[in-house]
Amino acid sequence: MPKKNTGKISSKKRAPAAKHRAKAVEQNAAEELLEKIEAEEPEVKAVEAAKAEEVTKAVEVVKVEEPAQAEPTKAKAARTAKTTKATKTAKTAKAAKKAPAKAEPVEEPKVEPQAEAVEDAAPETVCTTPRRSVAFIGSECYPFVKTGGLGDVMYALPKELVKQNCDVKVILPRYKCIPWEYQEKMVYRGAFEMDLCADGRSFYVGIMEYVWDGVVYDFIDNEEFFSNGNPYTNLVDDIPKYCYFAKAALAALNYMDWIPDIIHCHDWQAALVPVYLRTQFANTKLTTAKTILTIHNLRFQGVYDIPTVRYWSGLPDYVFNKDALKVGYRDANMLKGGLTYSNVITTVSQTYAGEIQSAYYGEALDAHLRYHSGKLRGIVNGIDYDIWNPATDGRLYANYDIASVLEQKKENKRQLQEELGLVQDGHKFVIGLISRLTDQKGLDLVNAILPQVMDEHTQVVVLGTGDRVYEDSFRYYEYAYGGNVCSNIMYDETRAHRIYAGADALLVPSQFEPCGLTQLIAMHYGTVPIVRETGGLKDTVEPYNMYARTGNGFTFDRYDAGLLLDAINRAKTIYFNDRACWDEMVRRDMEKNLSWENSAKQYKDLYLELTW
Repeated sequence: MPKKNTGKISSKKRAPAAKHRAKAVEQNAAEELLEKIEAEEPEVKAVEAAKAEEVTKAVEVVKVEEPAQAEPTKAKAARTAKTTKATKTAKTAKAAKKAPAKAEPVEEPKVEPQAEAVEDAAPETVCTTPRRSVAFIGSECYPFVKTGGLGDVMYALPKELVKQNCDVKVILPRYKCIPWEYQEKMVYRGAFEMDLCADGRSFYVGIMEYVWDGVVYDFIDNEEFFSNGNPYTNLVDDIPKYCYFAKAALAALNYMDWIPDIIHCHDWQAALVPVYLRTQFANTKLTTAKTILTIHNLRFQGVYDIPTVRYWSGLPDYVFNKDALKVGYRDANMLKGGLTYSNVITTVSQTYAGEIQSAYYGEALDAHLRYHSGKLRGIVNGIDYDIWNPATDGRLYANYDIASVLEQKKENKRQLQEELGLVQDGHKFVIGLISRLTDQKGLDLVNAILPQVMDEHTQVVVLGTGDRVYEDSFRYYEYAYGGNVCSNIMYDETRAHRIYAGADALLVPSQFEPCGLTQLIAMHYGTVPIVRETGGLKDTVEPYNMYARTGNGFTFDRYDAGLLLDAINRAKTIYFNDRACWDEMVRRDMEKNLSWENSAKQYKDLYLELTW
């Protein structure tokens, strides 16, 4: 073997034979040592190979080339082919012999930490917009107290804004009706006396704090105003209560020295906040904040006689003029004052923002809203997927997603029929109605056409309370169409979830609807909505087109009972005669993104626009 090597060397170079023989001996010794290591320590080899591969990947991630880190790969290739130069092989063998478990000391430096840093930084790209602080002020919020859609918005929107890089504080009255499970966890933040009335009368203001899902909830505590069991009683009591609440909310922010970029107020109960901010708080640090007033329902405005509102609010006389609070000859309108003094007005849908500028929908404020139309915006609400999700909803008989909706809705329908005492027949077309039983919700239309809707193929399930005339009407229909109509004159959260999952269609024939959440929930649960084209219903439900096979519901435009009956009949025709097309619509509804994410992004853009 030495002769063979010597012959090779002497054929290529003319160096002395002794020198080449020495190199050959050194190379052979190194190769024999490597073979011994490979035979005795396969685990070390495997570890080294794995480390070499890991380093190579890390280098690719960081896009840095370092010769020292490429060396393990070369060493591995040398062991396989045994063609590495003698000096490099001997060096590697010497290191392996000296410390086999640490055969690759060059692997530990900077590459892996850099790769981890890149991986850790990735989640931070969720929201890159500048941070803003926002104070929400409103009269109700789920799960503490809720009477309608405002409570859902006050809960879900702040939670989603936290994900949009906002620092959010929600200010609410501490009603006595708030469940003890929340009250016992509240933390005392402080208290002070606040001047309120025109004669200088002052009241106690306590601050109790509760933190949940990244949102800080501060409750204004005063037994004199909030000891009643319900948040809303009558205007005689409510006017003083919400004059106090609006001023106390600002005073609490001042007391805590928490100065937000945006103060976001909701409905007439918080409408005096922008008025107070521009008058009695004009010389405080809060004056830098911008105000937004959101109209959830224009019908409720907080109207009472001027002397009463002037006394309880303590506001200066000049705000009680026709351009601000005054309406008619002797009344003050708290919502109107907020619209005047706020920086931006928003409603809960784009269509409703246009409708309320007309006499039909404007509730006597249409001229005032047209005057302020330059600061009027519409942003559609969303639904909270943590609560309304058929795949995880624990209240349902059977959970489902878009892949299993067709089969599992049948099971939910069957068990809903069984629970409500209806005829158990999967062939039936089940129409759900979850609503307050009032004229606004179109119950007069439903009352007029229900006998024509009912046949041997149709069932109707009603859930809600309201006007006595409608409660009695639906009780009669349950008696007249026993086994096919179930009237639940109450509100039960679990039953609502099961109706959304078990019904085939949901009826929302509202006379006006600022946004509406029921049609959004229905679509997310694979239940096709039948709605009137107004407000948020028009913005969220695309009418079905039988020629293009598009749309996600059935609609009618004018407020007319005959048109409602026609929409129901069109839905029944597709359901019974073209089930494949109906099933496509169900899947389209479930695919639609109805979460608060899009709405929260629009509100965040609005906050940035106001404070840029």
